Amino acid sequence: MAYRARSVLSIRPFRRLWGVTYLCSMGDWLALLALSGLASQFTQGYKAQSFAFAGVVLTQLLPGLLFAPLGGLFADRFDRRKVMAFADVGRFGLLLSIALVGSTLWLFIGNFLVGCCALLWIPSKDAAVPNLLRRPDQVETANQLGLVMTYGISVISGAGLYALINGVSTNLNLRFDDTGLGIVKVILILTALFYLTSALLIATRIPELSRRVVAKPVERAAEETAPEVKSGFLAMVRDAGRFVRSTPLVRGLLIGMVGAFAAAGALVGSAQLYGKSLGGGESTFGLLFVALFVGLVLGMTGSPKLARRLPRNRMFGIAIVIAGLSQLMLAISPHPVVTLPFVVLLGACAGAAFLTGVTIIGTEVEDAIRGRINAIYQSMMKLILAGSMALTPLLVGLVRPHTITVFGRDMVVDGTRPVLLGAGIIAALVGVIAYRQMDDRRSESILSDLLSAVRGKPRRSTGLLIAVEGNTHFDTSTQAHRLADWLRGPGRKEVLLATDPVLDDAKLRAVLSGAQLSSARAHALVAAAVRADLVEREIRPALDRGALVVMERFVDSPLAHLSAAADLDSAELEGLADWATSRLRPDITILLDRDPAALPPRPGSVEHHWHVRGVLTDMAAADPDRYVVVDGDGSADEVAARVAAAVYVALVTRNVPGFAEDEPVKTPVDAG
Repeated sequence: MAYRARSVLSIRPFRRLWGVTYLCSMGDWLALLALSGLASQFTQGYKAQSFAFAGVVLTQLLPGLLFAPLGGLFADRFDRRKVMAFADVGRFGLLLSIALVGSTLWLFIGNFLVGCCALLWIPSKDAAVPNLLRRPDQVETANQLGLVMTYGISVISGAGLYALINGVSTNLNLRFDDTGLGIVKVILILTALFYLTSALLIATRIPELSRRVVAKPVERAAEETAPEVKSGFLAMVRDAGRFVRSTPLVRGLLIGMVGAFAAAGALVGSAQLYGKSLGGGESTFGLLFVALFVGLVLGMTGSPKLARRLPRNRMFGIAIVIAGLSQLMLAISPHPVVTLPFVVLLGACAGAAFLTGVTIIGTEVEDAIRGRINAIYQSMMKLILAGSMALTPLLVGLVRPHTITVFGRDMVVDGTRPVLLGAGIIAALVGVIAYRQMDDRRSESILSDLLSAVRGKPRRSTGLLIAVEGNTHFDTSTQAHRLADWLRGPGRKEVLLATDPVLDDAKLRAVLSGAQLSSARAHALVAAAVRADLVEREIRPALDRGALVVMERFVDSPLAHLSAAADLDSAELEGLADWATSRLRPDITILLDRDPAALPPRPGSVEHHWHVRGVLTDMAAADPDRYVVVDGDGSADEVAARVAAAVYVALVTRNVPGFAEDEPVKTPVDAG
C-alpha cells in the first residue's frame, strides 16, 4: 500500500488535488460543528436544541437527496475546474454571510445552499481524478487516499482545530461579544477562508482538472455517449438512463448498492435497541459502532489485494452477499462476543463494496458520462441509507419484545431481530442479482469464488506463472530460457517455457501478411489474438496441472513498447490484454531494469527505451507484492544469478515443493 500510495502521490496534479480535498473536507467538518453550535445557541430548551442540530445535518444532506444527479450533469457538461472553483467561492460567500447576518432562518437556508455547492463540487472532483493519473490501475489507490483524507485525516484535523480554538478561547477568556457567539463566528469565517483558498488553488494551480478524455468508439454504447457534451440537460439525463439500462456492469453496480446500503441503514437505525437486546447498554452500542468502523477500514485497505485474485466486478457482488449473510448471523446472535466479529465482517464487506464500486466507475465508465454515474451512485446511496434508517424504527416498533433463554442466558427478541433478518436476506439476494448482472465469466460459479475468497487463494492454486519483463527482446529471451533451465530439477514441478507472441515472428507475420494488415492497431489486435490462443492452449492447462510456467514478456513489456512506438492508448491496450488473457496475471514478475543509455544505440531508440523503462518501473512501484526488480546491467551470467536468487526467495515464501529454506541456492551458472 505504501509503494502504491507514493506512486500516486508522485503525480503533481493529484497531489495538489489531495491537498485541496484536505482543505475542503476539514472545512466541511468544521462547518458542521460550528453551525451546530451556532444553531443550538440560537434556540432555547433541550428539545429545541436537539432539533436544531438535526436541522443542520438535514439541510446539509437535503441537496444531495433531492438534486444529486444535477451535480453529475454539471460535471459532464462544463469545465470541471471552473465548476469546482465556482462551488468553493459560493461556499466561502455563504458561510461568511451566515456569520455576519446572525439569523436562525438564514443559517438553515445558507447551510442548504452550502450543501448545493458541495453537490456540484464532489461529482466534478470524482470524475476528474482518473484523468489525473498515469494508469487505470492507480484509480483504486487514488480512491483509497481520497477516503482516508475525507473520513480520516480531515475529521481528526477539523475536530481537533474546533476543540483547540474553543479551548484556547475559554482558557484565555476571549469573548468577542456578550452572547458567546463571537468565537463560533470566528470559526465560520476561518472555514470560509479555507474554501476561498481551495478555489484559488483549483483555479491557478491545477489546470489539469479541465482535462477530458475523448472516448474512442470501441466501448459498448459509445455511439450513444459520443455527442453528449453538446446535448441539453434533458438529453444528458436520458443518455445517462440509457447508459445504465444498456450496461450490465453499471446496472449491476446500482442494484447491488441498493441491497448494501439498505442493510447498512437497518443496522445503524436499530443499533441502539439491538445493543440492549444483547444484554448490554450504551457500551455495547458504542462497541458496535467501533467494530463497524474497524471493519470499514479493513475492507477499504484490504480489497486491493483481494482484487488481484478476483475481478472487481465479481468481488462487488460477493462482498454484498457475505455482508447479507453476516447480517443474518447478527439477527440470531445471543451475545456481544458472537456479534462483534460479524459486525467487523459486515463493515469490511461494506467498505470493500464501496471502494470497488467507486473504482469500477473510475476505470470502466467513459469520461463523458462518468460524472453523472458518480452522481447517481452517490445520490442513491444517500437516499437508500436515509430511507432505511428512517423506516427501521417504524418496523422495529411493530414487534413486542420477548425474552427467551438460550444456553442458560436470557435473550431479548424484539423488533430488531426480524428487521436485521429481513435486511440480511434482501442484501444477500440483491448481491446475487448484482453478481449475475456484472459477471463476465459465467462458467465459474459464485460458490467457487466465495471459496477462493475464504481460502485467500486464486482458484488455480497449484500452478505458478512467472513472467520475465524488460526493455529488450534479447535480455528477456536469454533470462527466461536460463530461468526455465534452472527451475527444472529432480523432485520439482513441471516447467513450461512460453514466449511473447508479439515476438513469435512465424505465427504473427503469417497472420499479418496473409490478411495484408500493416497498421499498429491491427498489429496489437493480432498480437492479442495470438496471446489469447497461447493462454488458452498452453498456459492455463499447464497451470491447472500444477506446472511452473515461465513466460517471456507476458503483457507489461509489449504494452509499454506499443504505447511508445505507435502512440497507442495504454488504457485500451491494457483492456485488450485483459480480455485476451481473461485477466490472467503472473504470480511473480521479474523486471530486468537496465540503463537505457547502455543499450545498443539506434536512431530514436534511446528516447523510446527511456519511455519504456518509465512505464515498467511505474507498474512495478504500483504493485510491489507481485514485482521483483532485478538489476539487468552486467553479463548474462551475473544477471541470471540475480534472477535465480530473486525467484528462489519468492518460491520459498510460497512453499513451492522442491524449494526449501535450508537448500543452497544454485545459480544457472552453477547448474550449467
